[in-house]
Amino acid sequence: MSTRVVIIGAGFGGLACAGKLAGSRAEVILIDRLNHHLFQPLLYQVATAALSPADIAEPVRKIFRRHGNIRVMMDEVTGIDLGRKEVWLSIAAPVPYDVLVVSTGSGYGYFDHDEWARHAPGLKTLEDARTIRARLLKCFELADLTDDPAYREALMTSVIIGGGPTGVEMAGSIAELCRWTLAGEFSRIDPRQARVLLVEAGPRILSGFPEHLSAYAEKALANLGVTVRTDTRVTDVRADGVSLGDEFVPSGSIVWAAGVIASPAASWLELHTNRSGQIPVAEDLSVPGLRDVYVIGDTALFMQDGQPLPGLAQVAKQQGQHLGKGLRRRIEQGVALPPFRFRNRGNTAVIGRHAAVFDFGRWQMKGRLAWLLWAMVHVYLLVGFEKRLLVSLQWLWRYFTGARGARLISAPLTREQAHEMSDVAAPRKSGAMGRR
Repeated sequence: MSTRVVIIGAGFGGLACAGKLAGSRAEVILIDRLNHHLFQPLLYQVATAALSPADIAEPVRKIFRRHGNIRVMMDEVTGIDLGRKEVWLSIAAPVPYDVLVVSTGSGYGYFDHDEWARHAPGLKTLEDARTIRARLLKCFELADLTDDPAYREALMTSVIIGGGPTGVEMAGSIAELCRWTLAGEFSRIDPRQARVLLVEAGPRILSGFPEHLSAYAEKALANLGVTVRTDTRVTDVRADGVSLGDEFVPSGSIVWAAGVIASPAASWLELHTNRSGQIPVAEDLSVPGLRDVYVIGDTALFMQDGQPLPGLAQVAKQQGQHLGKGLRRRIEQGVALPPFRFRNRGNTAVIGRHAAVFDFGRWQMKGRLAWLLWAMVHVYLLVGFEKRLLVSLQWLWRYFTGARGARLISAPLTREQAHEMSDVAAPRKSGAMGRR
């Protein structure tokens, strides 16, 4: 009788683990609430109209269509029965397992202010990216319609909260969109006058990088017209803007890129976690006290050299590959799982055209060469030759022309949306939106 390995989550970790078990004696069931694997490091480019959603997502069934021992299930996990060794699902019947791998990733936490999420979406899913893109583009359309200078200025102000890699990349990409792509496309506004504000509570942006790389990134953002505010805490987020201490900044487009928390997997397993919701794991990625249960990726708290591993795609992927190979040897040869050791391939963030930073630990890189390396690495990590080719061609076209092809608003502007966004910089003059 074959060993059944149930993997929850088709992110970098879950996908890598399943890939190493493909063609083995194990019966693999891969469960995810969506039907696709998403390349999250490029999600900000979807949000800023540089790429289309299909460019960075691949159907999971397509990835494993040639592997008969892997079954893909699109369903949402609602709980785990450790005694009966079953995974409970929202639609299908409970799925029994012999070995359970939890790789459910992370989301954004709003520091006990979940109501802020409505006005400041994070960037974890394609829907998040579509929401941000539509809101950003609609702000420029509304700014073109209004006659009120204060309202127009507020609509053309974007605030990104969080100075980590996602926030930095998002700020730089929005600035490039305004400065080059949208320039000259509107008759009544100049998108180059748009304001992009990056807010960080700590003393510097990119705090996980060496200080000189953080300083370079801040200077590169400034060259793009981005205003960086460090040592600044957000005290309120509303539909019409953000409060930075006692200062209120009217804004039509707000993006949340701070406060990452793990998935609710710990509640399924009835375990204690750290403040970020991560589950402590042993050296072989197993959960102490639980038999045949492993946790990888952002959900896992793995200590190496006295420090927790960061929530990076390369960490999840390496853990998934290690666990998949280890489980395969255990199932086929009866060999115990070896301890996991993370090998840093470098941490990177791109700021804009010709500007990026790379931290390899012992040495660092910045500028044009780092930007080229960033592009090559991200193309290589995409799933499938088709995606690599499409993204490469679009980047080349964008590099030489400055054009972005995904600037689509799928739903028309309505009076209700206009009035909802009109709270920005209110009160306004009567008839400021103009008459038809």
